[in-house]
Amino acid sequence: MISGRPTRRAFTISTLAAASMIGLGKRGFAQEGDILLGFNGDLSASPAAESAQAGVKGLQAAIDDVNAGGGVLGRKLSLIIRDDLSQPPKSIQNMSDLIDNQKVVAVFGPTNSGNAMAWRHIPNQKRIPVINSLSTGTEITKPISAGADSYIFRVALVDRQHVSSLLAYLKKSPATKNVGYLAETTGYGQGGLKDLQELGAEYGLNVVGTEKFDVNDTDMTSQLNKLRSAGVDSIAVWAQGVPGGQLLRSMEKIDFFPTMVMSWAAANTGFLQAAGPKLAEHPLFQRPVPVSLNPHQQQLFDRIMPHVASPTSFGYVAQCYDALMILTLAIKQAGSTDGVKVREALEDLQAPYEGYIKTYSKPFTHDNHEALTAKDYDWQKWKNGEIISYSDDVIKSLTPADFKS
Repeated sequence: MISGRPTRRAFTISTLAAASMIGLGKRGFAQEGDILLGFNGDLSASPAAESAQAGVKGLQAAIDDVNAGGGVLGRKLSLIIRDDLSQPPKSIQNMSDLIDNQKVVAVFGPTNSGNAMAWRHIPNQKRIPVINSLSTGTEITKPISAGADSYIFRVALVDRQHVSSLLAYLKKSPATKNVGYLAETTGYGQGGLKDLQELGAEYGLNVVGTEKFDVNDTDMTSQLNKLRSAGVDSIAVWAQGVPGGQLLRSMEKIDFFPTMVMSWAAANTGFLQAAGPKLAEHPLFQRPVPVSLNPHQQQLFDRIMPHVASPTSFGYVAQCYDALMILTLAIKQAGSTDGVKVREALEDLQAPYEGYIKTYSKPFTHDNHEALTAKDYDWQKWKNGEIISYSDDVIKSLTPADFKS
């Protein structure tokens, strides 16, 4: 159980290797009769691994709390962890193994939206609930076919709602005349670009250029020069933290700094490290946790963050903790771990839950598997190497009518 204030340490590869052994052979610490849960996500390979490392800590803390209270339906919970290395084939293999061989009753993850899109047919076919508490791609929770049941739920940001907020800001900003889009070529980046293009058209933005870059690129000056030549004064960026930071380095090379809004990944320390403290101050972004925590949130922060590499990862801890607790409520309500019954309970959850992101009251319905919406997001920026809450006249003027979906 995570408690106290030991010296902060990074989540090392050796730690991950040991964690990934849970569920193999004798199932590590799992005991006969435990309710087995799975985690399938990138813990070591991509710029987004930081979020999964923190998220696993949140899951395990919630499991410790549930088990300390007697478990669920008289049984303890155990977590089987799989690192998918940010590779879709590996993620598909992990999902099949967790469901078919390890016999988990639910899965958390993944870290990367592209991986979720690669395997989302599996839990839907096997009727095993997934609570996605990390990846944000818009399409992930949608049914595989019209009218079908979806077994994928989410307690995390949703790209389309996040995009809606950022574009609403650009639309109402008097400084915005010509907009440009920049996105990485991963599934995450291209899913976000699709949302940007569709919603940008609905907002009536004057989009004069769209550019892409590889997640490993370190020089994006060619793309930026094209946008500058097109007269771009405002840029919306959809990228993970490290490539987003490299983009700022490229902006510095050509002294081109338009108004910039960026995906939530700008809050990751990888972004800060890649961009440096001064350049990191340019983009505006959103997160589901405020900078100033309430006493309830502070309690979890103090308990978990000494075990996590970066304090900016608290949102992932809180999302995963809340997701685990919501699942336990559904299992209790269903009186069973049967996938169909748990899905039905999630879609009509009777007991409210005071979580660390928010208080959840009927967070899901049959047609809506998103627990968080745009009103749950907080506007933020980097300042002097720290994330601060941000507001200006444009943000103050935004109303619910300004957000499109």
